[in-house]
Amino acid sequence: MHLSKRINSVSPSATLAISTLTKQMKAKGQDVIDLSIGQPDFTTPQFIDAAATAAINSGQASFYTPATGIAELKDAIAAHVAKQTGVTYAKSQIAVTTGAKLALYGLFQVLLDPGDEVLVPTPGWVSYVEQIRLAGGVPRAVVAAAHFKVTVDELEAQRTRKTRAVIINSPQNPSGAVYARQELTLIGNWALQHGILVVADDIYRDLIYNGASYTSMIEIDPAITANTVLISGVSKSYAMTGWRIGFAAGPEKLIDALGKLLGHATGNPTAASQYAAVAAFTSDGTAVETMRQAFEDRLNTIFPLVQKLPGFDLPEKPQGAFYLFPQVKRAAALTHYTSVDDFVAALLQETGVALVPGRAFGMPDYARLSYATDKASLLDAVGRIENFVGNN
Repeated sequence: MHLSKRINSVSPSATLAISTLTKQMKAKGQDVIDLSIGQPDFTTPQFIDAAATAAINSGQASFYTPATGIAELKDAIAAHVAKQTGVTYAKSQIAVTTGAKLALYGLFQVLLDPGDEVLVPTPGWVSYVEQIRLAGGVPRAVVAAAHFKVTVDELEAQRTRKTRAVIINSPQNPSGAVYARQELTLIGNWALQHGILVVADDIYRDLIYNGASYTSMIEIDPAITANTVLISGVSKSYAMTGWRIGFAAGPEKLIDALGKLLGHATGNPTAASQYAAVAAFTSDGTAVETMRQAFEDRLNTIFPLVQKLPGFDLPEKPQGAFYLFPQVKRAAALTHYTSVDDFVAALLQETGVALVPGRAFGMPDYARLSYATDKASLLDAVGRIENFVGNN
């Protein structure tokens, strides 16, 4: 069967592939601790479940909705963003999507012509590169020399006349790095100067730890806000990964184009999930804070232990998200593996601990560890890794 050159050029999601493998191992009765997947281990708060159930029981969830989401949800998103950032979006500037992943995918589809380029800070989330390729665009990696955060000089070195956008993900997947206000200001002004759209992926913005401050790109300056599209959703903050609700907020012309795409791609996000998201965005934040505190406790517990693992280099404690991203090249060498990929594969097969090789994020000497699981499992996993490295 003939397959398109477009799809043949795309690599499968490494995180989903490893997660699938761990599920298969568990189904066979193997003892697996999955630190690969980026999702909270909490169940969705009950008041959110109740809102979805009420929508189903009342018949509200039975029918098509507008392609870009129901008005109630757009109002809830606008109010939520305004409360957090001081920036007010009109409903015409918001598109609700089937997960934040689709917001990004759709954005690149409407933004890019073949050969157009997007600057992708490295390390970065696994799907950015492939989504850009699926739109016919060219991802240009911008490797961060320090602290996993790119600078204007590093971006400028990769800019060409075909550069259309730059992605800024803060807190960042996979490292948990958080951009400071001054760093974002410099990047925002640089992008504005060169007519480059800023894609602000703020999906982890509620997960900030140990008193760190957070600034979104959209709250710096009105001119930068007008040159930025905000991407976010309910998956990480509200433990709603399975509900698949995200959104894009930004220039009306861009959101209108995204709406055209969504009308043909999905018709609309799942209605029951939209009513659930209304409840999430209009809540008082107590549930979010409870989960944030749990993640902070896990970070503070696990970070010094991972730092002490033989061959694991992790000099800086992350400020956000729920990942650690140590360099493990020395650990691979200590266990006589020629690559981190082989080291991570052997670790899974021999100990049942699942990590994601850093190659998936553009940095092959690293590995990502998610601490979005219970402390007992995290402590068990660290012990298994320590024994694996020490006994090989």
